Amino acid sequence: MKISIDENSGFCPGVVRAITRAERELQNHGTLYCLGDIVHNGQEVERLAESGLTCVDQEQFSVLHDTTVLLRAHGEPPATYSLAQRNNIQIIDATCPVVLQLQNKIKQAYTAHPQAQIVIYGKVGHAEVIGLNGQCDNRAIIIESIDDLEKLDLHREVILFSQTTMSISTFNEIVRNIQQNIPVGTPFTYHDTICRQVANRIPNIRRFAEQYDLILFIAGKKSSNGRILFDECKAVNPNSHHIYSIDEIERKWFVNVSSVGICGATSTPKWLMEKVAKIINDF
Repeated sequence: MKISIDENSGFCPGVVRAITRAERELQNHGTLYCLGDIVHNGQEVERLAESGLTCVDQEQFSVLHDTTVLLRAHGEPPATYSLAQRNNIQIIDATCPVVLQLQNKIKQAYTAHPQAQIVIYGKVGHAEVIGLNGQCDNRAIIIESIDDLEKLDLHREVILFSQTTMSISTFNEIVRNIQQNIPVGTPFTYHDTICRQVANRIPNIRRFAEQYDLILFIAGKKSSNGRILFDECKAVNPNSHHIYSIDEIERKWFVNVSSVGICGATSTPKWLMEKVAKIINDF
């Protein structure tokens, strides 16, 4: 049986940067707090926990004092930094540079156009979106699809941004819809802020999935990027299986299968894909 791992799958540069900074701090001090899961992959979180990383939620973070906390790649709203300063918390800021640039763009737009509607195409409740919304005092209108455009008042100025990991095609569809329906003379500005490191994985993973009899796609349950990429695999190869851990692999999948492709999300560690490949090989 031919078993191949997609060379384009695995951590994006922002996640690599956050994990590298966490590992460096753990090597030097042995313990470290992280606000939220450092990556949307349970096994990677467990691996780092064994080295001393403790992930805390917002409520737990609010009662910490005189310690060090890492901020993950997704970014945080200004309120997080203010709280850290009040509680004498040293911040290790691992916000992805692409996300940080987007945060600054939203803040500048909100300051320069206080009467405009700041619109963010993204997942409601997603960590990155919470951080982005914080740049405009949580007044942004969050839309997840074309259907949400009814939330907008097209008689007022619209400034559109996107969460970095969303679909380019849907973003472009949203832009066209607004352009077609907004009255002449009403200002509309849009910023394609989708990370190409992530977006380019869609055509790459489609090409990869087409080459094999069976696809094993590995991603954490919390990974929105994982859900998008798996859907792309399934679209070109119906014999695709989304698994969260090695325990979910079923031997019956490999009957009459001569080639297996293993791939994953931007939050899927390479070591996990290699572990899956070894298990299949042992079958």
